Amino acid sequence: MPIDSDPDASDPVPGYAAWRKGVAGVLAKARRVEPDELGDEPERLLAVSTYDGVTVAPLYTRRDELPEQPLPGAFPFVRGNDATRDVHRGWFVSARFGGPDAAATNRNILAGLENGVSAIWLGVGEHGVPVAELPSALAGLLFELAPLTLEAGIDTPAAAARLFAILDGYETPQREAIRVFLGAAPLTNAFAATSDIDLDEAIALARAAADRAESVRAVVVSGEVFHNAGASDAQELGAAIAAGLAYLRAFAEADIDTLAALGQLSFRLAATDDQFATMAKFRAARRLWARVAHELGAPDLGNAPQHAVTSAAMMTQRDPWVNMLRTTLAAFGAGVGGADLVTVLPFDSPLPPGELEVSQAFSERMARNTQLLLLEESHLGFVQDPSAGSWYVESLTDALARAAWEFMQEIERAGGYREALASGLLAERMAETKARRDSDVAHRKTSVTGVNEFPNLAEKPLSEAARAPGVVARYGAAFERLRDRSDAYLAAHGSRPKALLAPLGPVAENNVRVTFTANLLASGGIETTTDTGEPGVSLAVLCGSDSRYAAEAGAAVEALRAAGITTVLLAGPEKAVAELSGAQRPDGFLTARMDAVAGLSELLEKLGA
Repeated sequence: MPIDSDPDASDPVPGYAAWRKGVAGVLAKARRVEPDELGDEPERLLAVSTYDGVTVAPLYTRRDELPEQPLPGAFPFVRGNDATRDVHRGWFVSARFGGPDAAATNRNILAGLENGVSAIWLGVGEHGVPVAELPSALAGLLFELAPLTLEAGIDTPAAAARLFAILDGYETPQREAIRVFLGAAPLTNAFAATSDIDLDEAIALARAAADRAESVRAVVVSGEVFHNAGASDAQELGAAIAAGLAYLRAFAEADIDTLAALGQLSFRLAATDDQFATMAKFRAARRLWARVAHELGAPDLGNAPQHAVTSAAMMTQRDPWVNMLRTTLAAFGAGVGGADLVTVLPFDSPLPPGELEVSQAFSERMARNTQLLLLEESHLGFVQDPSAGSWYVESLTDALARAAWEFMQEIERAGGYREALASGLLAERMAETKARRDSDVAHRKTSVTGVNEFPNLAEKPLSEAARAPGVVARYGAAFERLRDRSDAYLAAHGSRPKALLAPLGPVAENNVRVTFTANLLASGGIETTTDTGEPGVSLAVLCGSDSRYAAEAGAAVEALRAAGITTVLLAGPEKAVAELSGAQRPDGFLTARMDAVAGLSELLEKLGA
C-alpha cells in the first residue's frame, strides 16, 4: 500500500495506513530524506530482531492475529498444563533449601511453608543434606500439599531410595496427589560438566519411579544449563527438547513404554527480566513438547511440568539490589507464561554469603515475597494464560516455537543430542550467541542497570572470593571485571582512577555529553571531576556540542596538554573535529556505540589500573 494512500475500507485495521504515513513522516525527518525514499513499509525500520532472528514489530494489530489456542489442559497445552488449577493458589512458590545440618534445614523448610512457600527444592548429598539424614530434614512435611524436588547429583539413587522409604511409611488417603521430582539430569548436566548419575542409572531410577503410587518423575531436562552458558531462548528450548528426545530414545531401548517414559520427564527453564520473551518461552516450550508427544501417539501426555528459575545470567554483582527488580519481572513472566513451579533466586545469589552484610534469611524472604506479592496482591494466579489473544505474545510464541524447532532439527541432523554435545556443536552455537550478546552489552546497545548504565562508584569493593570466576555467563561480567581493576587501584592508592571533565560552552549545551561521559567512565570504574586543580589527573574529556567543537576544541586540547594532561579525549564523533591535526587533535573519542569494554580497559591501563 503506498504511503500516501487513503485507508482502504477492506483493511482489517482502520487507520493503519494513516499510522504508517505518520511513521514515514517522523522517520524521514530524522533521517533527512523524503518519505517516499523509505519504501512502502517504513515501519519495518522500527522493528528489532532477537538473537534467534525473530522480528519484533513496532505495532501489532489484527493483521497479526493467529488462530485461537485450545483452553488450558488441552493439547497442545500452549495455554497451560492444568485445566483445573486452583486460582487461589496460582503456580507453586518454590524455594531451595539445603545444608549439612538436617535439623536446621527442617526448621527452614517448615518456616518457609508457614510463610508462603508451597513447593520444596531440596539439595541432598553433595548438594546439601546428608542422604542418611533426609528423614530429619523432611520431618513434619505434608507431602500431598507441597511438591518436592530433589537435587542430589551422584547421590540421586541413594536419596531416592531413602525418600521412597519415607513415603512408604507416610499415611495419607491422597497418595496420588504427592508430587515428587527426583532431579536426575545426566544429559543436560553433562553439557555443564556437572557431576550426576549416568544414563543407565537414570533409566533404573525411572523404572522405580514409574512403579510408585505417587506421581514421581525421575528426570529433569534442565534448559537452565544452556541459558547460563549464553544460549538464546530458542537455543535453550531446542536443546532441551533434543535432550528430552534423547531420554525417550534411551528409555525405549530399555523397553520402557512411551506412556511411562513421557511420565518421567519434567523441564526446568530460565526466566529473565524480558517479561514478554519469558511468557512466550514457557508457552512455546509446552507447544514443542506436546508436538513430540503427539508424534509418539500420546498427545495427552505432552503436558510435562515446567519449573521456572529466575535467570542467574541476568543477575549482577554490582548494584545487586537491582536484582530484586529483575527477578520480579522474571517471576511475572514465568507465572503469566504458565510455569507450574517458580523459584526466585535471592538477589545476592551472585555473591558469596554475607558479602552484602545482610542475612540469608532476609535474602530468602525477599525472594519468597516477590512471588507472594504477585500472587496475593497482584492476583496473577486468578486467570490462566492472561496474555492469550495478545497479538504480540501470540506472534512471539509462534515465532519462538518455530525457531526452537529449527534448532532442535539441526541437533537431530547432527546425530541427536548426545552426538551434538560430544562434537561441540551445542557449545559452539551457544558461544556464538554469547559473543553477540557480549558485544551488545560492551557497545551498550543492551543496558545492564547499575553496571554499564548508571553505575554506583560509591559501592563497597568486592571481596576476593566474589571476584573469582564463575560458571555462569553473566551479562554484565566484562564491566564488573573493569570495576574490579578500579577497586584494586583504590586499595593500592587510596583513590580511584580519575578523569577531568572539560565542558565547553553553557550547561544547556554541554550537559548531555557531560552526563554521558561521567556515566560511561563510571561503568569502567573511572571517577570524574570538574576541578581543574585536582592533582595527579592525566586524562581529560572535552564535552560540548559539535558546533562548539568546530570553534573551540583545538585550542582547548592545546590548553589541556599545556596544563599537564597527557591524554585528551572528546565526547562525540571524530567527524566533529575532522579538520584538526597535530597538537590540536584529541587522542580519542567517546561515542554512544563504541566498544566500551575495550575502550575503558585501555583507559584503565593508561591510568595504571
